[in-house]
Amino acid sequence: MNLELLKEFKDPYMKTPEGQGAFLSGVLLGYIAYRQVAPSREEGASKGSSAQGIDKSPLFKQIQFGRLDGRSLKRLLARVPQLIAAYGESLSGVSGSLSRLCAKAGELLLSGKSDELGVDGNFAFTIGFTNSVAYFWRIFEFRDESGDQE
Repeated sequence: MNLELLKEFKDPYMKTPEGQGAFLSGVLLGYIAYRQVAPSREEGASKGSSAQGIDKSPLFKQIQFGRLDGRSLKRLLARVPQLIAAYGESLSGVSGSLSRLCAKAGELLLSGKSDELGVDGNFAFTIGFTNSVAYFWRIFEFRDESGDQE
């Protein structure tokens, strides 16, 4: 897991554990929502690897964008193991990565000083969510057996 991309952000909030945890939570939940509507990487690639149609995913409909608080975010993260199990077939090949990302996001949120996300946390979460596909593959660079990036 490569979290070097977190160092690229200049916003002071993104230097805090809360900011990084909110952002990684957005990446995690956004990628799961993306795979709910584009189950395979090939199907996603045919859509330009963007999150087109992500608003049709069941997970998207459960997130209160702009009004998330720490408690509701933790509730969503607590469901990740269940979501991975439920969508196991469509998440094959990345379920371990999703579990590691969930663990890291949770660790950061728990090590932070505040339980409130506020405007900054909601913004960080939303940026991670809406750009989840690109950020997920920057965090986890998968290579096939020949060494070529998938």
